[in-house]
Amino acid sequence: MTQDPILLVGAGGHARACIDVIEQEGRFVVKGLVGLPKEVGSVILNNLVLGTDEDLSTLLGHCANAIIAVGQIKTPNPRIRLFNLLQQNNCVLPTIVSPQAYVSPHANLEAGTIVMHGAVINAGAVVGKNCIINSQSLIEHDVIIADHCHIATAASINGEVCIGTGTFIGSNSNVKQGISIG
Repeated sequence: MTQDPILLVGAGGHARACIDVIEQEGRFVVKGLVGLPKEVGSVILNNLVLGTDEDLSTLLGHCANAIIAVGQIKTPNPRIRLFNLLQQNNCVLPTIVSPQAYVSPHANLEAGTIVMHGAVINAGAVVGKNCIINSQSLIEHDVIIADHCHIATAASINGEVCIGTGTFIGSNSNVKQGISIG
C-alpha cells in the first residue's frame, strides 16, 4: 500500500503521540514536523523538524496533507490559528484514527480530528473539525462535540452531551448525560 506524506504542525509531546498513531494507522508517512524556531533541525522520533509556521506555504507545496500536532490545555487559540492557516493554504486535513481505537460506523468525524489509542466513539456521535479525542476517552451515543475541542485522556462523555467550540474536557472527567458544556 502506498502511503501519502503528511506534515505534522507541532513538535512537542502531543506531536510524539500523533506520530505513534500515524505510524500505527499506516495510511500516511510523516514527511516532517513544523515547530518553533528553536526546534528547527531537531529530530523527533526519527522525524526532522523542517521549519516554522512561517514556512508552511513552502512546505505544503511538497506535501498536501497535514495534521495539527499541538496539544490544547490552556486555550484552543493556537490550534484554531493553525487550522485556519492550513485551510488558507488549501491543505488537506485528514482524520486520523488509531487502529487501537473504536469508532462506530454510525459516528461522524470531521476534518483534522485525531482519535488516539484506546478511545471509543459510539453510534450517533459527531466530532467536529480539529479535535483531539485522547487516549482511553469514551464518547457515548449521540454526543455532539463542536470544532477545536480536546477530550483528554480517560474522559467519559455520556450520551446526548453537547460540547461547545474550543472546549477542553480534562483527564478522567465524567460528564453526565444530556447536558451542554461550553
